[in-house]
Amino acid sequence: MSYISINRILNSLKQGGFIFYTRHGEATVGRDLPYLNFKNCLTQRNLSEKGRRQAKYYGEILRYLQIPIEYPVSASPFCRTIETAQLAFGSVNVQVDPFWIEIYKLSGNLPSFERQRILSHFRSVLETIPERGRNTVIVAHGFPNEIGLGLISNMGTVIIKPDGQGNGYKVVSQLSIADWSSVDS
Repeated sequence: MSYISINRILNSLKQGGFIFYTRHGEATVGRDLPYLNFKNCLTQRNLSEKGRRQAKYYGEILRYLQIPIEYPVSASPFCRTIETAQLAFGSVNVQVDPFWIEIYKLSGNLPSFERQRILSHFRSVLETIPERGRNTVIVAHGFPNEIGLGLISNMGTVIIKPDGQGNGYKVVSQLSIADWSSVDS
């Protein structure tokens, strides 16, 4: 699949109407504990120092490029996704949405009907057109290869153009954190 570079779509992004599906910043090595508790970050992998720098930079570059964001930004209940969103957009501009846990679950061994239920709801979210003149931001998790939006790097963003409920969406580009800094301003 070929993607459009950020330079080619920057003016469109400034007009709004896109969804930025962003994976959290780099997390610490290891695994979430089997008794994961969303209110206890010690049971989860958390952002590394590099991940924190990535998150701050992401917010700075979107502001520098004057890309309008619809607030609140949506984040998964994991500590690493909440912290990523808060560092990038400010604590008061983040709303936790439990649905994004479902994306995390796609990496597990789910029955086919459950996987289809999650992906159907996900498609519905991606068909939702943002507030006029703004872009929706979701900070959540990557996907298993060839499922949903596929593999996404740490702080990577998939830019989606929704066509409205029931009308689908188009993946416009997938950008790494480094791609954002290569913009000709």
